[in-house]
Amino acid sequence: MKLATIEYEASEQTALVLEDGGKLLLLGRAHALVTGEQAPELSTMQLIIEGGAPVRAMLDRIAAASPNEAVVEAHEVRWMSPLPQPIQIRDFGCFMDHFRNARARIQGIPVSEVELPAIQLERPLYYVANRLSVTGHGAEVAWPAYSTVRDYELEFACVLGRGGTDIPRGQAHDHIFGYTIFNDFSARDTQLEEISTGLGLSKSKDFADSNVLGPWIVTADEMGDPYRLHMVARINGEEVSRGTSADMHHTFADMIAFASSSTRLHAGEVLCSGTVPTGCGIEHGRYLEPGDVIELEVTGLGVLRNRVVA
Repeated sequence: MKLATIEYEASEQTALVLEDGGKLLLLGRAHALVTGEQAPELSTMQLIIEGGAPVRAMLDRIAAASPNEAVVEAHEVRWMSPLPQPIQIRDFGCFMDHFRNARARIQGIPVSEVELPAIQLERPLYYVANRLSVTGHGAEVAWPAYSTVRDYELEFACVLGRGGTDIPRGQAHDHIFGYTIFNDFSARDTQLEEISTGLGLSKSKDFADSNVLGPWIVTADEMGDPYRLHMVARINGEEVSRGTSADMHHTFADMIAFASSSTRLHAGEVLCSGTVPTGCGIEHGRYLEPGDVIELEVTGLGVLRNRVVA
């Protein structure tokens, strides 16, 4: 199933996505209509995730009934991030050709001459993003005044349904609740300045609403194989990026096993794939301007749309 967090009648609510996003079933209202009881465990996406199998059974019952009195039109709501404040966001670099393309363009050399560090091929390295700077589908993203090179990043992510420490790679996929699209907005001019210090990323990734998730979470059982997905980006309706998740060098199982090594992961954490090859402006020279609408589309996960404003 597809699960969303929305604002409706001035309150945050969880919803089941119907008709590819055209309508939504308000979960709290639907449960009350079906059972005559309130369900606090359906009030936030985090509680739904933490609720495990018993909450999933509740969702299945509600979905089967789908009372019309709990259905609203999509134009009546404001889409939020499916997880408005994720427990954690880790953004990995799992597509090696993205790094080769970017380095080749920055250094002015052929892609065939780019040699990546061995550690990057051996380990699914990541950085921790600002989990408090998150927005969702349809939101306007105000670009920071200190940057003029505005870039998008075409990614998707898994949401953990179970936590753990030292999770074996062979059991990692059992820890995934579902998947969503991720746009990792990046101030590229600032990023090039920051990485030259050797200290890592700072304000190039950390500004208001720089992490966009959505439009919803597709549960793992509905998703199927996450490594056969087409990934497309469009600026103002024009296709500028196209790739496939089949090119991932590191899998989500690799990410979970690596991140959980001597570290406790938690239900509700978001683990992002990194950028698909050609999936950002730094690879092909097409950046965003104020007023541009950027759309990211991933097979089975819908379309994540945002406008960049000055």
